[in-house]
Amino acid sequence: MNNLEKEIHIAIGSDHAGFAYKEAIKKMLLELGYIVNDFGTFSTDSVDYPDFVHPVANSVEKEEADFGVLVCGSGQGVAITANKHQQIRAALCWNTELAQLARQHNNANVVCVAERFIEKELALDIVQAFLNTAFEGGRHERRVGKISC
Repeated sequence: MNNLEKEIHIAIGSDHAGFAYKEAIKKMLLELGYIVNDFGTFSTDSVDYPDFVHPVANSVEKEEADFGVLVCGSGQGVAITANKHQQIRAALCWNTELAQLARQHNNANVVCVAERFIEKELALDIVQAFLNTAFEGGRHERRVGKISC
C-alpha cells in the first residue's frame, strides 16, 4: 500500500560496509510506498564506494530520483563523493535532528548513513526524518544558492 500522496523516487546505494543497512532501508522504503532504484552493491564483497555513489548522485541530479540514500561504514566516503556533484547536497547524519536540519536549512537531497557507528533502527529513523522534512526556504534559499561553485 502506498502511504504517499505522490510517487517519490529514491536512489539508493552502498559499498560492502553499508550493504546490510542499505537492504534494511530499501525494505522499509518499499513498505512505505516509495519507488526505490537500487544502484548496488548487492553483496558484502569488497567494492569501491564511488562506483555506487556516482550513479545515485547522477540520478538525483538528472531528477530521475527525488532523493538519494547512501550508506558506507563511516558515511564519510559516500558523502564526500556525492558532494563532488554540483547539484548534490549530501548530508552525513548520525541522528534525526541532523537529518531534519539538513533538509530544513540546507535543502539536502542525499542522506548519508554510517553503518559501523549507529544502530540499524536509528538509521531507519534518520532516513524517515530526512524524507519527511521539508526545506524551509526563506533566508535559507539565499544561502543554499551560494553552495555550488
